[in-house]
Amino acid sequence: MFKFVQINSENINLVNHLYEKFKKYIEDDYNEDTLAGLIHRTYPYFWVILYNTSFAGFVYLENICGNAKKFHSAEITTCFEPRFWGDFTKECARYFLTRCFKEFGFIKIKALVYPENSRVKTLLKSSGFKKEALLKAETIRSGRLQDIEIYTLYRNEVENEN
Repeated sequence: MFKFVQINSENINLVNHLYEKFKKYIEDDYNEDTLAGLIHRTYPYFWVILYNTSFAGFVYLENICGNAKKFHSAEITTCFEPRFWGDFTKECARYFLTRCFKEFGFIKIKALVYPENSRVKTLLKSSGFKKEALLKAETIRSGRLQDIEIYTLYRNEVENEN
């Protein structure tokens, strides 16, 4: 079915193509990272998502809070090839979030979303995330002030579902 693997020379070009295609939905005007910089900054928490052997997208965690013994929270960012949007992304999200809580021990996962990105907000809500905040004029994107919504999911909410 699907699996999460570390980025490598076989899939870097696919990741780069997808990142460049959807960067405007992920980054703001302050972003100075190249894809290589992003991968380096988030390593080892940057994964490629495969469906069988086909490239489906990528996911990474950043702004991790905690210490060497215990994680508290992280921000998640995902990007999928359009042909995988829908049920596949929902199933991947459930699996990955469960992994974040059980394997890595996170208590809270956050997602920062531009308010007009209804596709991502729908995915987050279907995965159990709740809107926690609206940050007015939080950044600049395409030369204009940009709001950001914060969605959160807590470990105990996922454990209560299972």
